[in-house]
Amino acid sequence: MDKLRVGLCGLGTVGQGVLSLLQKNAEIISQRSGCVIEVVRVASRTEKPQVDLAAAIFSTRIDDLVEDDSVDVIVEAIGGSNAALSLFRSAISAKKHIITANKALIAEHGVELIPLAQDKTLFMGYEAAVAGGIPILKVLREGLAGNTVSKIAGIINGTSNFILTAMSQAGDDFKTALKEAQDLGYAEADPTFDIEGVDAAHKLTIMASLAFGVPMDFSSVYMEGISTISAEDIRYASDLGYRIKHLGICTLDDSGLSVRVHPALVPDGQMLANVEGVMNAVKIESDALGASMYMGPGAGGLPTASSIVGDLIDLARGNTRAVPLVNQIDRMDIANITSAYYLRIPAIDRPGVLAEVAQILSVHGISIEAVTQREHRQNDVPENDWVPVIIITDQVLEFTMNSALERIQELGDVVGDIARIRVESPGVL
Repeated sequence: MDKLRVGLCGLGTVGQGVLSLLQKNAEIISQRSGCVIEVVRVASRTEKPQVDLAAAIFSTRIDDLVEDDSVDVIVEAIGGSNAALSLFRSAISAKKHIITANKALIAEHGVELIPLAQDKTLFMGYEAAVAGGIPILKVLREGLAGNTVSKIAGIINGTSNFILTAMSQAGDDFKTALKEAQDLGYAEADPTFDIEGVDAAHKLTIMASLAFGVPMDFSSVYMEGISTISAEDIRYASDLGYRIKHLGICTLDDSGLSVRVHPALVPDGQMLANVEGVMNAVKIESDALGASMYMGPGAGGLPTASSIVGDLIDLARGNTRAVPLVNQIDRMDIANITSAYYLRIPAIDRPGVLAEVAQILSVHGISIEAVTQREHRQNDVPENDWVPVIIITDQVLEFTMNSALERIQELGDVVGDIARIRVESPGVL
């Protein structure tokens, strides 16, 4: 291949990053790919005269990229689902390779699109769909190809990590930290996908597929967001030697495959606990390498463009063989996972309450790792003060923990909803 001709769809932050990187590093990209990689066509809803398109032809019609015989590969950088899905199907039908950063599209429709592309011996690159510029999919697909992966745990949404960092460092409540993230452009006006775990679940779906050779199944991912995390929980966790992070976790053991996104207490000494702001990080446990960690910017024009250009170079080199997704592994329900737990129990401040709670936990076979009772708080319970009782348990089946919490919640001295956050114990993460 002397030249790889690119059709670029979208001129937003990512599209402009791709153009900039291909132009700035044209010589080194050509050396490393063995050919000239050139954008020959650009399609975008609106023209941006300030963007240097070099010799590329511009149009506002996406289908021009598919219909132009001079285009070898389409880079999709428009996001969303409907238009992008239509573009993918059309590109595959026209026998054009396609590269994307669209995690939602791959996670939700990859089970349809990837086989279609493979049937036509087309390359579908989506390194940029997960963790921005961190080449984590290449690590799973190539670097660890000879390993059996047992666990992936990662901070894979920068918005949620920024919010939790602000709550931890400045003592902000959730709403204040979210507003700061929106003001700085880290969170959308509607932040639901980020703060409720949907974005992270899309990325985890893709990683689990490559790590374990299973078809992508976004619908089976368990999701919890961070909107219920309080500044008090973050402070209490810190006092006990933990930080609260929003994690994507997938594990494979004899019980099956667990794929889940939720907040978790991470011990201070773990590297993931110290990943701050909008940074992403992924830790992988595998049999030959052991524990390995990958960290970097999870979003942004140039970091995402770095992964897209990496896929273009793979295509130019002919490194296009996909990982077979042939394993059929039972998916574990969240009730069947085993975890330690942080509990914050709002209880009337009187002797015997903690003993009642401990008795219920004991009946359910749940051991207590740590317990503390915090400062007095006034509640709307007439003539009674209440205090938060903080407990960290040992490892227990989630179904068992849920049963115990139902009993504790029914106690007359428990005056509000119990907060429950999973704990990633030392030696487990």
